[in-house]
Amino acid sequence: MQAHKNMKAYCVKDLLKGDLLLQEISIKGWVRTFRSNRFVALNDGSTIHNIQCVVDFENTSEETLKRITTGAALHIKGTLVESSGKGQKVEIQVAELDILGDAHPDEYPIQPKKHSLEFLREKAHLRTRTNTFGAVMRVRSALSFAVHQYFHSNGFNYVNTPIITGSDAEGAGEMFRVTTLDAQKPPLDESGSINYKEDFFGKETNLTVSGQLEAEAYAMSLGKVYTFGPTFRAENSNTSRHLAEFWMIEPEVAFMDLDGNMDLAEDFIKYVVGYVLEHCTDDLEFLEKRLLDEEKSKPQAERSEMTLTEKLRFVVDNNFMRVSYTEAIDILKNSKPNKKKKFQYPIDEWGADLQSEHERYLVEKHFKCPVILFDYPAKIKAFYMRLNDDGKTVRAMDILFPGIGEIVGGSQREERYDVLLEKVRTMGIDEKELWWYLDLRKYGTAVHSGFGLGFERLVLFATGMTNIRDVIPFPRTPQNAEF
Repeated sequence: MQAHKNMKAYCVKDLLKGDLLLQEISIKGWVRTFRSNRFVALNDGSTIHNIQCVVDFENTSEETLKRITTGAALHIKGTLVESSGKGQKVEIQVAELDILGDAHPDEYPIQPKKHSLEFLREKAHLRTRTNTFGAVMRVRSALSFAVHQYFHSNGFNYVNTPIITGSDAEGAGEMFRVTTLDAQKPPLDESGSINYKEDFFGKETNLTVSGQLEAEAYAMSLGKVYTFGPTFRAENSNTSRHLAEFWMIEPEVAFMDLDGNMDLAEDFIKYVVGYVLEHCTDDLEFLEKRLLDEEKSKPQAERSEMTLTEKLRFVVDNNFMRVSYTEAIDILKNSKPNKKKKFQYPIDEWGADLQSEHERYLVEKHFKCPVILFDYPAKIKAFYMRLNDDGKTVRAMDILFPGIGEIVGGSQREERYDVLLEKVRTMGIDEKELWWYLDLRKYGTAVHSGFGLGFERLVLFATGMTNIRDVIPFPRTPQNAEF
């Protein structure tokens, strides 16, 4: 074969548009399938679709043909032509084929057959070579871009808050310790406790559970800020909803009350979900079909009433219903599932911490639209939330989604120094650790609010996946830090 010189390199996504017919092109990618010693399905990650490359097997050595196996990396040069086969508009007539990297079929684990999600988690370094994970990670990337685009276009400043911290923003104590001390023989103080003064930072430090507190400091000078970074929880939970390392989106806004916070969160979510609907049509189409196929094996009662895109449109097209916690408790107490003892956690009285089953009932059965619950009991919420005049509720809000329950948690922050100090002391939090946070209430304090959205929960919702380990590139969970 004669080599084609100066050919422009393209990606599969561009070639499939069909605008480059009869042009000489160059492309690199991985083999998905190779059949009849002639037809290569090539994918380069730019789209869920493959491009067919037709090899002239009479002019290709037998040795080369044997090396064209699933997973092999190829460089192909040739001409883009109309396809005579079904299922594709265009194909590449191969003029020159180079094998960049072999994938021995006896060893390569991602063969063109159905693999379980559990198996693919064990091959997380290769699982994006499947259609499902390629689609999920492209949607994740698009969502990430939409997050930054939304805040940038709305005048927010992006703040990188510390990953190593001396404070526990959530007060739950489930944090990963960061230390350089000898684990076998740590230095001890006079009382026999570990002497953290000899540690790297001269004090006990951990991986952050939230960037919120530091973001508040920046909001009180830059006005509107957001963080979007990794957070860590040492919660020994092996559920499909928990990760030890995950990403949080946390905006904080000065001079904004709870109503403004609810407006911001609703507008933000509608924007990013709308962005994916507009820009990820091929991937969503595939994920929706995958979900429909999965649903067929479930009993009728457990099947979703909405397809994936209907669920996303449901969020974009509906106004979120705003309901007080007190009103929600009344609805749940008097609901059929509660009266017939169908809830796993029955609702008996005001003050109960709502579970996912209650949140989903409100969204999917009662209101039939996304719901924002607000004014929660102070006892079940964090110390930094603003106390209402009734002395028993706080200006908190949670956004509840179909199929997933809570997706956003936020509040108007407590801006009064004396009230915040009292709450810190009551909850047994070391006020010396939070001296700077209390300082913000002494120097130009003002009403301010913010919320946190777990990015993986958002990706879970947008892709229709059911396990949070399948929407982050390399999941970190109890007993698992592979890769």
